Amino acid sequence: MSSHRRSTSSLSSYSRNKSIDNGGHSELARKSLSLQQSMGLTGERTFMRLRLSKALTVPETTSVYDTCQRMAARRLDAVLITDSNKLLCGILTDKDIATKVIAKELNLEETPVSKVMTRNPIFVLSDSLAVEALQKMVKGKFRHLPVVENGEVVALLDIAKCLYDAIARMERAAEKGKAIAAAVEGVEKSWGSSASVAGHNNFIDALRERIFKPSLATILSEHSKLITISPTDTVLSAAKKMLENKLSYAIVTVENRPKGILTSKDILMRVIAQHLQVDTTLVEKVMTPNPECATVDTPIVDALHTMHDGKFLHLPVVDREGGIVAVVDVIHITHAAVATVGNTGGVNAEVTSNMMQKFWDSTMQLGPADDDDDTRSEGS
Repeated sequence: MSSHRRSTSSLSSYSRNKSIDNGGHSELARKSLSLQQSMGLTGERTFMRLRLSKALTVPETTSVYDTCQRMAARRLDAVLITDSNKLLCGILTDKDIATKVIAKELNLEETPVSKVMTRNPIFVLSDSLAVEALQKMVKGKFRHLPVVENGEVVALLDIAKCLYDAIARMERAAEKGKAIAAAVEGVEKSWGSSASVAGHNNFIDALRERIFKPSLATILSEHSKLITISPTDTVLSAAKKMLENKLSYAIVTVENRPKGILTSKDILMRVIAQHLQVDTTLVEKVMTPNPECATVDTPIVDALHTMHDGKFLHLPVVDREGGIVAVVDVIHITHAAVATVGNTGGVNAEVTSNMMQKFWDSTMQLGPADDDDDTRSEGS
């Protein structure tokens, strides 16, 4: 993708600052915070006001083993890869490590990241609108989006944090007596005259109906894939199943009851980082035992809270008898919620885009959640 080689526009206040964590010298936390403070809450619509993560970068010649150790040391689930000119050329996630390296039995010390990374990842420029970044992630169904300025990586955007943050802000406002409708009041005022009444009402209803009111049962049809493994399976066997099903997790079951969960990040943190052998290490030794589960009747917003509070990305769903029926993850919930909002009838694409931007702007203006932390990475 040739556009990786250039950046046509930039934030003047940011262009002098290289905020790459490349071996422990990151200043992203301080600079992203000061940038957000300088931009304020009025009029600015760039994604820099969304939740940013540290960007760990490694050269494309770095071994997978060394990369894993650096990711584990920082508890990160993604690393950005740069070429000989220090320009973005790829991204490597814990899922890639589990499915492209472990499952295929490659030698971690001899394999360079360039062999298994996702080349030319989609990215955004540092002055992009929030809605542009979010729509790219929703459309592509990926969680991480590199932020580039003048060809150099300056941060990493995490859509999971964006969704958690928006909900936390709206609920905080509701607790103060403003009610959830306050978060979308600006949409009604701004677009009631230019969009059809049916159109903007559909948008408002979609927000409430799709994100806050329904149970997980309404979206389980979108989660047809479910990997189940035995506690006595090897990590290698589990990774091969993840590869076969193109998933980053597997549920450990006994008689169809969830007894644990193994994720690609568990493989990174508890197997590779601990120098364990994947072909002899049993799943029960490295899984997360007795994971918190939701039921098919659990409201979507409660499921998101559970994942956010527990700092994990996957939530097993059981039926009323306690049998495992599905796993929901934050990416698919986000896609189900935001894609529906962006696909409301009666409003053209441009107006819908503007209304989505207004929604995100409104949540940002409600004030940060109590636990805002721009440098924290979520767990698997």
